[in-house]
Amino acid sequence: MPVIDTPALLLALWAALGYLLGSIPFGLILSRAMGLGNLREIGSGNIGATNVLRTGNKGAAALTLLLDAAKGAAAVLLAHAISGEDAAQLAALAAFLGHCFPLWLGFRGGKGVATFLGLMLALAWPLGLACCLSWAVSVAVTRISSMGALMAAALSTIWIMALGYPQMFLLGVVLTLLVFARHHANIARLRAGTEPKIGRK
Repeated sequence: MPVIDTPALLLALWAALGYLLGSIPFGLILSRAMGLGNLREIGSGNIGATNVLRTGNKGAAALTLLLDAAKGAAAVLLAHAISGEDAAQLAALAAFLGHCFPLWLGFRGGKGVATFLGLMLALAWPLGLACCLSWAVSVAVTRISSMGALMAAALSTIWIMALGYPQMFLLGVVLTLLVFARHHANIARLRAGTEPKIGRK
């Protein structure tokens, strides 16, 4: 973990800002603004890009993916620029939690994949790129979104050490565990062979 040299009060403020940024439900906002219906009543009911894709609007899904990644990156970059590495890592974790458990939606948010990739890119772009490639290759091979998420998370700690970012190891482990916890139902379907592939409504 990084050296903690930012005052506790300032760290708390970065955690709050990270959570607030992460909790912006772009998928829900875009689907309503574009007349695609209520995501809670479509597919899995999730607010992420994969479920937006089930509306049939690829543009909306791509925009949701980008914005969900951008909010995680924004939290990290702001905290790092003003306070440093310790604040950036805390803001990253808070942004992820904000996406998964947004106060405004009764703590029922998304699964955090795009936000995870965005904050990894902002923390260290080579690491983020490795995670994105892990996700992309897995999705290309399996055509299963959750498999890409699980592979990107599972390999993230390996990439952290292999690429020389040991100060991020603890954060990587925590995020990996959270990604797997958020995908527990997907893991059960993967084991049963019933997990739907991308493009299936």
